[in-house]
Amino acid sequence: MHKISFSLLFALLLVISTGCKNDTTPSSTSTTTEQPVSLDIPRFNRDSAYTYIENQVAFGPRVPGTDAHRAAKEWMVEKLRDFGATVTEQDFEATVYTGERLSGTNIFAQINPTSTQRILLGAHWDSRPFADSPLSQERKDEAILGADDGASGVGVLMELARLLPQDTSLNIGVDIVLFDLEDYGQSQGDGWALGSQYWSANLPYGKNKPEYGILLDMVGSKAARFAKEVYSMQYAPNVVEKVWQLAGYMGYSNYFVNQRGGQITDDHYYVNTIAKIPMIDIINQKTNTPTGFGAHWHTHDDDMDVIDKATIRAVGKLLLEVIYREDAGIL
Repeated sequence: MHKISFSLLFALLLVISTGCKNDTTPSSTSTTTEQPVSLDIPRFNRDSAYTYIENQVAFGPRVPGTDAHRAAKEWMVEKLRDFGATVTEQDFEATVYTGERLSGTNIFAQINPTSTQRILLGAHWDSRPFADSPLSQERKDEAILGADDGASGVGVLMELARLLPQDTSLNIGVDIVLFDLEDYGQSQGDGWALGSQYWSANLPYGKNKPEYGILLDMVGSKAARFAKEVYSMQYAPNVVEKVWQLAGYMGYSNYFVNQRGGQITDDHYYVNTIAKIPMIDIINQKTNTPTGFGAHWHTHDDDMDVIDKATIRAVGKLLLEVIYREDAGIL
């Protein structure tokens, strides 16, 4: 994952649970507390999303230049095409911090590609080539599976990619970009997020750029805490506020806390600064670890045991609400 510098000290979190809906509850939330609105939103299947995470992890660490990386790419591209998305493989080469030249592929899937109104959703699909967390000394030179750090966001987006093409009444365009070479960085400089840097400098768009974007990173573990990340608030504060407000209306304030988080150099930073597309980062930040992330971050504990179906359901249902409300013009 990425470089992080905390410019603000986190306050202790007061968890307020307002009763999350289960998967079978029809969507009926409100744009304001006085004006309820009901939309016909498809059911987000948390078991399906979990399986997509599991499928990625089964390939092994998805480190660029390895057989597991190539096999995972082929599987994701094939699945997205089978779902009905228009898929482009954006191949690139980048120099990593070691000086080595590596090949990567950003996977770009479009739903309703001719629509002029568009939303961008992103995650990274590669995994960390070593376990360099200061919280663990175990097998530090070995690549990690990255079930949460990478695969969780991809799993949520693949479930959306399965659902959305089935709804012929949906008019809005949804772009899904799976960034490569996000996690090959070092602590300083622009060595992180190499795939999003390339994508942002070589946008696959004509006139119809997305209005804004939402990045998912480490969105799969139990008791995840999504604070308002600093660059997100700097470049897309209105998007942060409406997404967090909607999460509160849906009963997810225990996940989407109304607090400032840290300043994180993630894929969204380069989408904001190079592509000039406002993009926010939904990322699990912790107040009780020295790293600022979950204890499994950049360790070999980042496997399927940390993945929690309730968390991925909350994130997936929230994104569906965002998409369908934007489509209806009520967000």
